[in-house]
Amino acid sequence: MRRERSHGPRLGRREAILLRSFFAVVAVVIVAGCGEADDVAETIVPIEGCADVVDADVKRSGDRFVVTATVRSADTGWDRYADAWEVRTTDGEVLGIRVLAHPHVDEQPFTRLLTDVEIPEAVTTVEIAARDSVVGFCGTTAIVAVPAP
Repeated sequence: MRRERSHGPRLGRREAILLRSFFAVVAVVIVAGCGEADDVAETIVPIEGCADVVDADVKRSGDRFVVTATVRSADTGWDRYADAWEVRTTDGEVLGIRVLAHPHVDEQPFTRLLTDVEIPEAVTTVEIAARDSVVGFCGTTAIVAVPAP
C-alpha cells in the first residue's frame, strides 16, 4: 500500500535517493555496532536506481593488480545503465576506472575486470563502486583486501 505524504516539502528524485542512501548507511552502522566484529554479517541495502557492487576481488599480477567486480543495476537500455565502476582507496583516491561501453539489460548481475591497476604498497584495502548513468555513484560498494606481495 502506498501512502501519500500530506504535509511538508516534496523531495525531488535526487534528494529522495540521497535521503534513502543516508538511512541505509545509518541502518548498516547500527547493525554493525550491535555485536562483536566477527559476528556481524555483511549487510546489503539496495537503493532504487543505483548500481550496486555485489561482489569484487583483487588479485596480484606482478607489481600490478587485476580487479574484478560484479555489478547489479537498473539497466533499461541506452537511457539508463551502469556505465562504469572504479577502484578507490578508502580515502576516496581513484586508482582505476572500468568504463562500461553498453547496457547490460539481459545480463544481471554482470561481471567485468580491470587489469593493470596500480595500488600503492601502503594500501591494504580498496573500495569498488559502480556508477549509474543517471544518478551517478550511490549504490552499495565493496571493500576488498589487497593481497600482500
